[in-house]
Amino acid sequence: MVLCVDEKSQIQALERTRPIRRVWPGRPERRTHDYLRHGTTTLFAALEVATGRVTNQCALRHRHQEFLAFLQQVARTYPRRQLHVICDNYATHKHPVVRGWLAKQRRIRLHFTPTSASWLNLVEVFFSIVDRQALRRGHFPSIQDLIAAIDRFCQTWNEHCQPFSWTKPAEEILAKLKHPDSVGNRSTDGLSGG
Repeated sequence: MVLCVDEKSQIQALERTRPIRRVWPGRPERRTHDYLRHGTTTLFAALEVATGRVTNQCALRHRHQEFLAFLQQVARTYPRRQLHVICDNYATHKHPVVRGWLAKQRRIRLHFTPTSASWLNLVEVFFSIVDRQALRRGHFPSIQDLIAAIDRFCQTWNEHCQPFSWTKPAEEILAKLKHPDSVGNRSTDGLSGG
């Protein structure tokens, strides 16, 4: 089982001071520039590459403790399965406590994307979709409302999920990784699905 794992931190619970005015023919969407900020949450997500299914968890912080708790949730979600977890080189992913736990979990192996190539991790595409479809225009009077909206989105996503698929041949994608000027390119050119 291949899972793409990462966290989207600093998701803000923003309450607009006035409702967003909807789009009408000939009139663009309008919203006030001012809002009340009710704090932030971090979304941890594991995207199952073969199906597009997502396991998610929100936490107030994104330290190694929260990352480890999420890995443990993922392990419980996929019992008795060999797990290959793709993640970036964020320090919490390599923390000694996390490494110690992983050393005892013979069925779970982490694979790290190259530095500045987080675009290879398909969960980043999922985060972009969550942002556009559930968060950007949201109205969240509390952290609990924000987390509930994220959970609803993930539940609906899982009911209709499809795997992402690369539209470019593997040779082109790998060549892009070898080219030093393009490693940091976060483009998802060559990716479809979702």
